[in-house]
Amino acid sequence: MRTVFSAADVSGNRMYALLTASVVPRPIAWVSTRAADGTANLAPYSFFTVASVSPAVVQFTSVTRKDSLRNIEETGEFVVNLASAPLIERVNASSAVFPPDVDELAAVGLTAEPSATVAPPRVAESPVAIECGLYRVVEVGNSFVVMGEVRAVAVRPDCLAEDGLPEFAAIAPLSRLGRTEWGLPPEVRELPRPGRPE
Repeated sequence: MRTVFSAADVSGNRMYALLTASVVPRPIAWVSTRAADGTANLAPYSFFTVASVSPAVVQFTSVTRKDSLRNIEETGEFVVNLASAPLIERVNASSAVFPPDVDELAAVGLTAEPSATVAPPRVAESPVAIECGLYRVVEVGNSFVVMGEVRAVAVRPDCLAEDGLPEFAAIAPLSRLGRTEWGLPPEVRELPRPGRPE
């Protein structure tokens, strides 16, 4: 018999813990923004996915209103940097609550590099950076779903496979699990999709 957690009986913090321990692994949007005064900001968000292909839109969720969201609303731009396994300590360090006037890239020892199409910087150490213009913010309860229309995807040359796409082993993506657990790149199995049934 299963243990049933009724939403009516579970507190908000406990529900967060329950959901994040259940919906795993979750890819990480390592979001860089620039405040209206020019200060760079960087923070990881593990509620992240692709929302649309045409137009190309990615989305992440900010649980409560944070600096990243404020900066995006003020400037209309952000970058999703891939959180890669070799960078796990710095990804985690960037999740600390820094004052708004602190440049998190500098604070955690990362290199800012200019983006091609937006003002916020890319993380030079990250293998893939998705440059976005704000598409829409949707308020859902105590959270904000931030959708960004993709303007460019910048991939380090050493992370491209022969087919011109990012190589999974080279980008080594991190994921978030429950509690204080992180997921390292998993074992990969190739399995073609089945064709249409006759």
